Amino acid sequence: MMTINANTKISSLLKYNADALEAIVSISPKFTKLRNPILRKVIAARTSIAMASKFGGCSVDDFFNKLQPLGFEIDTSAIEMEKLIENKPVPAFMKNIAADKMIELDVRAVIESGKDPLDIIVKKVKTLQTGAVLKIINSFEPTPLMHLLGKQGFQSYSETINDDLVNTYFYKQSEINVLAENKETDYSKGWDEILNRFNDKLETIDVRALEMPLPMHTILEALAILPTDKALFVYHKRIPVFLLPELEEQQFSYRIKEISDGEVQLVIYKN
Repeated sequence: MMTINANTKISSLLKYNADALEAIVSISPKFTKLRNPILRKVIAARTSIAMASKFGGCSVDDFFNKLQPLGFEIDTSAIEMEKLIENKPVPAFMKNIAADKMIELDVRAVIESGKDPLDIIVKKVKTLQTGAVLKIINSFEPTPLMHLLGKQGFQSYSETINDDLVNTYFYKQSEINVLAENKETDYSKGWDEILNRFNDKLETIDVRALEMPLPMHTILEALAILPTDKALFVYHKRIPVFLLPELEEQQFSYRIKEISDGEVQLVIYKN
């Protein structure tokens, strides 16, 4: 019997008992995406029961009630601890911010139209004055953005209002060179040389049809299992600015070639 708590990953549940998939889907219509093998591989490995409950607009107990009959043992000692974690305190910058220092940016319509709001967000971030707060209104918590801007010195805070509304706040503490632009020539330098080097050692994925934030997650998942002697060839819709710092942190090299508007190719590898 497998013991689970609020921090148990969805992938662990599915690995232990395949019937857990339909049990989870029955909790909320939002979980139907798990039936897609590709999305399931990406989402399940990175999502805990607690995270999934927030996304699905349900409670951790809803998961436990569905999973217990399948042979899962519930670790009740972790429930109260999870509630304490979920009720994280509001940071000081949220309590002291003046109304004229709060800049709002609603990206829901952009995402619903199938477009990537990255350019809009980056431009807005670059215009922020010291001491200002950017409030991004979204339908999910933009974890990659929070991680990236955190490295740039921004504090962030996210609050889930309802199933389809998440507000995330970014506080600019001081003058920082945010998302410094790389020259396109640097992105593509040596493109042909790298392709020739890996020639018949390319693993290929296409993330153009995936909804945000799945492209970044899918690429990172593929890199996690990529043999060291191979390179990952990626079909993308745009230059994934938020992914690049992650690649550098994990000591990956990359080349990017812009084919046309809305079509970009990447080769990611380790030297």
